[in-house]
Amino acid sequence: MNKYFTPILTCLIFLSVKNFAQGQDTTQHASFSYSGYVDAYWAIYSDSLGTDEYQKFATVSPRSNQFGLNVAMLNVKYSSKSIRGTFTLNYGDIPRSSWSPDYNYIQEANVGIKLCEKWWIDAGFFRTHIGTEALFPKENYTSSLAIGTYFEPLYQAGVKISYTPTEKLSLCFHVLNGYNLFEDNNRKKSVGLLVTYAFSDKLNIGYSGYYGDDTPQGDSEKHFRNYHNVFVNYKPGKFKLTAGVDIAMQQNSSLSEEDKAGFAMSGLVVGDYKVCDKFDVYARGEIFNDDDGILSGVFEDDNNEFTGLKSWGATLGVQYKPTENSYIKLEGRNLSADSDQKIFYHDKKFTNNRLEAMINMGFWFE
Repeated sequence: MNKYFTPILTCLIFLSVKNFAQGQDTTQHASFSYSGYVDAYWAIYSDSLGTDEYQKFATVSPRSNQFGLNVAMLNVKYSSKSIRGTFTLNYGDIPRSSWSPDYNYIQEANVGIKLCEKWWIDAGFFRTHIGTEALFPKENYTSSLAIGTYFEPLYQAGVKISYTPTEKLSLCFHVLNGYNLFEDNNRKKSVGLLVTYAFSDKLNIGYSGYYGDDTPQGDSEKHFRNYHNVFVNYKPGKFKLTAGVDIAMQQNSSLSEEDKAGFAMSGLVVGDYKVCDKFDVYARGEIFNDDDGILSGVFEDDNNEFTGLKSWGATLGVQYKPTENSYIKLEGRNLSADSDQKIFYHDKKFTNNRLEAMINMGFWFE
């Protein structure tokens, strides 16, 4: 794959430079836009970790029994006829618990050049293109993230080529350093794909995929990974529904037969109902099954057998929106692992179940 990447990228850069030189860009149409976002929280978990500890599967509201800041975020965007760029800084418990330790304050930093009508090429640091749920509470019906979302990549570095043939159809092709990586861990590059189609303003579907081998340099055994996500969003009237399924396959990763592929799958369904102008209620069901531990890692269960995580959960919450760009969410979740997987600790004993609750307050401007 790498031997084709260099000449293709060279041709694309040549086309973009030629396009720019022919006077496609004009400063008369250039503009800057600014946005910001803050989310604060209080959360409590039945898992008996220390006050300063991040909970297992830490992303949103990861500290128990204390007030915290999920994120404080600032974004600057530049846009003109032929050039665009994005730079986003973030700070808080979400980036500290979930983001790259080497580029912890940088959420996004990328620049794009218009190749021709409906075609763009962008390069730099990006948020992931994979997943049914987004990262922050303001982007989802729920505040917390499903376990399947936790094991998806959150960030990526590389180049993407975007094509929007119609207002309904969008396609993006990615060349990446790796799965949830800013810095490459080997000499191999990975690829990704995102396709979305909007049937109407009430119904859209999408597919996102990742294909690559992130085996560390020096390891002779290959672990090529295929990751697939399919999602649908449906919004009829006061009711909103989102559903998604993830399937992952990884070479030479089966726990029962080492030379066979390992498999993992997850799914979620979340619904939101607008009770009145400012109040919503929402619920989510989720499942995660990674018998071979290709995403969750391998550990020993109560039967002294090595396995990956198997879990399911149910979430229920209510949201109050005093304005269009602010919210207060109260949410509870029951998260359970397989009966033989005692991964939580509560009331002086190990257990397979965790109860959690959180209150989130957020505001953004743009």
